[in-house]
Amino acid sequence: MSANDSLDLVIRNADVVTASDRFRCDIGVRDGKIVTLGHGLPQGVREIDAHGLLALPGGVDGHCHLDQPMPEGMRMADDFFTGTRAAVCGGTTTVIPFAAQEKGGSLKAAVADYHRRAEGRAVIDYAFHLIVADPTPAVLADELPALIRKGYTSFKVYMTYDDLKLSDREMLSVLDVARENNALVMVHAENADCISWLTDKLVGEGRIAPRFHGIARPAAVEREATHRAITFAELVDVPILIVHVSGKEAIEQIRWAQGRGLQILAETCPQYLYLTAEDMGLEGDHGYEGAKCVCSPPPRDPENQAAVWRALTNGVFSVFSSDHAPFNYDDPQGKKLGGTAQPFDHIPNGVPGIETRLPLLFDGVARGKLSLHQFVELTSYRPAKVYGLYPRKGTIAVGADADIVLWDPSRKVRIANEALHHAVDYTPYEGMEVTGWPVHCLSRGELLVEDGKYLEPEAGRGRFLEAGAPELS
Repeated sequence: MSANDSLDLVIRNADVVTASDRFRCDIGVRDGKIVTLGHGLPQGVREIDAHGLLALPGGVDGHCHLDQPMPEGMRMADDFFTGTRAAVCGGTTTVIPFAAQEKGGSLKAAVADYHRRAEGRAVIDYAFHLIVADPTPAVLADELPALIRKGYTSFKVYMTYDDLKLSDREMLSVLDVARENNALVMVHAENADCISWLTDKLVGEGRIAPRFHGIARPAAVEREATHRAITFAELVDVPILIVHVSGKEAIEQIRWAQGRGLQILAETCPQYLYLTAEDMGLEGDHGYEGAKCVCSPPPRDPENQAAVWRALTNGVFSVFSSDHAPFNYDDPQGKKLGGTAQPFDHIPNGVPGIETRLPLLFDGVARGKLSLHQFVELTSYRPAKVYGLYPRKGTIAVGADADIVLWDPSRKVRIANEALHHAVDYTPYEGMEVTGWPVHCLSRGELLVEDGKYLEPEAGRGRFLEAGAPELS
């Protein structure tokens, strides 16, 4: 090997785990790419000894919210700097947040605004999903197809929230554009009218504590919307991905569709494995701490948690994401809008989790709930494929970006917000002990976290990724 072929980095004694394979080798990196896998590689400019650690592909978080424009008076705590800093400290090296269209606004303008928000801030690589909130004829015929061609090949639609929800006809029209342009639609499946009717009844009876958020969004409203979304996908003959699935009733609908040969993909999140409805408050509890766990769909009960774990291991789910929605608790622009406790229907929805996503799921590996290969598939390989970033992301292979995370599979960590790197003033997982934690985290061959310590890389080093066509197989 000539001087010009010298390696920037060699990771020695790597116990490499991908979605399908496990092998021991040295990893050679040059110019941010993996260029060789083998034994006895020549000396690199920098060397890392991975003995006793697992070498996994960097996580791909396919569903997170960073610095997303909010209605007046609300603000997300994390921007692209603090959000991506937290992500890489938790073993995630690629994020895909949302460029959100406002009703009456341009989708192209939303994308331009989101690039401005990310520019000079992100420390790891990122792509964008779109949120389509106003599918006008111009958006459907011109803006959306043009953006798909430019690398925005996935977009989210909502069946709930007044400022975001689409009618059934609008859903069909968006799905048709996805079919014609080889894009993927992500669906937030909850029945808006059912939620509105239940909410009005509860508020009218004075039942407004955070715990009533879950009662206003029972499993039935997720089950019905999931079935309806599947029906739309069948009519248009296009794949969809149902996001943040919370429990067994929606899972049954998805499994039914998959059994009929429909391309229905699904995602779940840590909150549906580790939180329950009781985290929003017990019966008779009129306190406000439960607002910290208000998200949609809401956490359910231990029986539903068990159903989600089973569906992770038996292949119902393709993707495991954080759905990081970073609102501060004690904040007049966060969970305490205007500086005071709010009725449940005014509490900003969402929980933080971009840094704890991977350790929480890895704890399931340590407890024998899923295999290492399933962990990699759900958190890195399949998100990269589904969202058009593979093989650049999602694997350890020659030619891939050197996004590599070295894990200590036996390290026990008790989660504490004071040790996390997001800008949120709480974590709903406070005090939970997990086994397995990322020790060294590399993005394109650059060490960003060493021995668990964030090395303060330059803000803005993260690159925008144009996504290719979804790979669903």
